[in-house]
This record gives sequence, structure tokens and C-alpha cells, in this order.
Amino acid sequence: MTQEAVAATSDAVLDREETISRDELEALQLSRLQHTVAYAYDRVALYKRKFDEAGVHPTDLRELSDLAKFPFTTKEDLRLEYPFGMFAVPQRDVARIHASSGTTGRATVVGYTKKDLADWAKLVARSFRASGVRPGMKVHNAYGYGLFTGGMGAHAGAEALGCTVIPISGGQTERQFTLIQDFEPDVILATPTYLLTIADAMVKQGIDPAATSLKYAVLGAEPWTEEMRHELEVMMNIKACDIYGLSEVMGPGVAGEAVETQDGSHIWEDHFRPEIIDAFDPSVVLGDGEHGELVFTSLTKEALPIIRYRTKDLTRLLPGTARPAHRRMGRITGRSDDMIILRGVNLFPSQIEEIALRIPELSPHFQLELTRPEGQRMDELTVKIERRESVTLGGSAAAAKVLQQQIKIQVGSTCRVDVVDPGSLERSNGKLRRIHDLRPKA
Repeated sequence: MTQEAVAATSDAVLDREETISRDELEALQLSRLQHTVAYAYDRVALYKRKFDEAGVHPTDLRELSDLAKFPFTTKEDLRLEYPFGMFAVPQRDVARIHASSGTTGRATVVGYTKKDLADWAKLVARSFRASGVRPGMKVHNAYGYGLFTGGMGAHAGAEALGCTVIPISGGQTERQFTLIQDFEPDVILATPTYLLTIADAMVKQGIDPAATSLKYAVLGAEPWTEEMRHELEVMMNIKACDIYGLSEVMGPGVAGEAVETQDGSHIWEDHFRPEIIDAFDPSVVLGDGEHGELVFTSLTKEALPIIRYRTKDLTRLLPGTARPAHRRMGRITGRSDDMIILRGVNLFPSQIEEIALRIPELSPHFQLELTRPEGQRMDELTVKIERRESVTLGGSAAAAKVLQQQIKIQVGSTCRVDVVDPGSLERSNGKLRRIHDLRPKA
């Protein structure tokens, strides 16, 4: 552990629930789970219908493993109940509404009571504290504000922790680094790809990203690799930790990573019960350590209780370390709906990132293009990736060959690699779209 990490943890005052034993935590989970399942059945028509159709009743939940008897909730369920059909409280008790962008279909809408908002702020504050943030620090919040849960969720958590918040939101990249220079924040909150965009923009302006006041970054809202963490930490002289959440379950703060271990986000299991299921056979609940799709059940939510929500995120559950009672999430390898099936091989953008960042000539800026040439039945994948500034055309060609070979060896798929000039690919202003599907529409 570094001296900075020791200093960050030595003065931390933890919530009682962070320090209880696993047995105490599971007893609390069962009590809260039994209440939540009955609460959802009594108050949300969709849950009554789904439970009845599945032949289960809240009284069937006698131990934690009984949760597997209950049906899943999906994003499609929330879309079908648009806008407020999933709410378990009267409209007058809903203090705030958030929603997804709706870019891939009808938006999913979530609501919060005042208690929900207080719990959310507490868990975000807990996550930030685990990641090294302390009361009195200045926090530069570059998550997007609005219906997206990231900006306001992170803002409330930082205030609850006792921080000074700089609510700049996403975009306006030049203004971002100007305010970092002028306001001298200790912490930055952003997606990893957008923090990379800010750092690159600073370099282009002749500013050293490693010479700012920033000490910590809490990054989330998209999968990222250990290689990306190393890139950002070295480039900006910071400690970078993950934060996990999704609006359907709460927002950011469902899980947070500890700065002293940086070994995956601890799920706050006093408020959420996680499961891992087989992504191809959802009836199979997998054991800890096995890789599959992450499923969440809320334990304390009032406005929108969620039962066995299929996140589509692919990961595994691991024993707790910095918070021993609370299990950790392994790195998210991707989303099942972001998976590219190329000639029978499953491939995720995070795999390309992991491989590419081990090749010194290549930068973290890449995109994947899927095409199907006319007259052919097989899809083709092209990896477009920027070279580093100092790399020559000859070095680019050699790096392209190495990346192509390593993808073939490690992933088992053949693709084209096109190394392009620095600055030529799209930059993130929040969440970055890695996959560009250029195949003809059916």
C-alpha cells in the first residue's frame, strides 16, 4: 500500500454496516429481502402478476437461496410499464424522477422517495470514502447532470461526505481543464474515457496532466481495464478507483472500490443482494468466483423496489477484502448486449483495450467497425486505433501486426487493424461508443 493510500484510509470513519460480520450481514439481508419481496408484490401490479404466473408467493422466501425461485425483472419490463407503472408509492411521495436516454428504445424511468435519496447519497458517500475521498476535499464532478443518474447522484454523495462540489457536468473539455487549474480540486469524477479525453486535451495545450492538484479519480459508467487504470494513473499522477451503479437499481454507488486494495468494487450488500446467473441459461445461479451475468435485488428501496434485475453486465463475485463482509465484483468484462459474435467467437471491446494497451506504440483511443462486404455471408471486424505521437509509420505497421496477432492468439478471432493518426478518432464526452455497426440493415 502506498503512503497516500495509507493516509486516505487511516482517518476513515466507516458505517456500522461496513464492519459487521458476514453472518450478521446475511441475517440483515434476509430480513430486508423478505420485506422487499412482500412490499413489491403488494404494491406493484407487474410483480404480483409475474409472481402469480411463476407460482411463487412472498411467503416462499424463507432463506436467501429461495430468491432463485422468483422471476427476473428486465429492462423490457420497465419499458412496458413506462412511465410510472413500476412505482410502489403514490406520485405525491416521489421526490425525484430519473430516466435513461432511451436511445435504444423507450426510456426506463426510475423514482425516488426522500428516504431513497438519502440512502443513495449515503452509499455514494461510502463509495467515495472507500476510494480515498475525504470531507473538505474539492470534487470536480464531470458526470452528466439531468435525467442521467450519474451527475446528481455523485453530487449528492460528495455533499453528504462533506466535500465541496464543482458541478461542471460533462462536455466543454477546454473549460474542464481550465477549472481544474483554477479551482485546484483534489478529486475528479468522470467516465474513464472522458478523463482520458481531458488529459489528452491538456497535453495538446502544453499542460502537464500530472502536475495538477488532482489526487484521486472515481470513475464509472462504462467498463474499463487495469491497463486503462495504469494509463490514467501514470498520465495524471492520481489514484483511480471504480464506482458501479445503474439507474434501474439506484444509480452510482451500488458498489465502490477501496483505494488501499484497488481490487474490484465492494457491493454494499446491506442494500442490495447480488447473484450471478449463467447468461445462456438464466435458470442456473452460479457460485462465487464463477463468471456470468450480474443480477440485483434491492433491499431498502421505497419508490421502485427491483427484484432480480438482469443487468446484462458480465462479471463474477469474489470475497470481500477491504470490507470483508461485502463481496466484490470482478472487473466487468463487458455487457451481454455489447458482445460481438464474430465467426463463432465471443468478443468484447474491453478485451481489445486490454491487449492494445500492452503494446507501447498504441494509444487507448480505438473503435471497432463491423462490416459485411457485399456478396459475403461472414462479418468482418476492423480495429481502428490511434498510434502514440512519437510513433513513426513504420512503427505503426509493426504495432498493427502485433495487435492483429495477439487478438488472434488471445481471443481466437481474425480481424483487420488500421492504425490511424493521433486525434483522428471520436473522443468521449461522457460514455464512449466503441462499436460502430456498419453492416447492411435487414
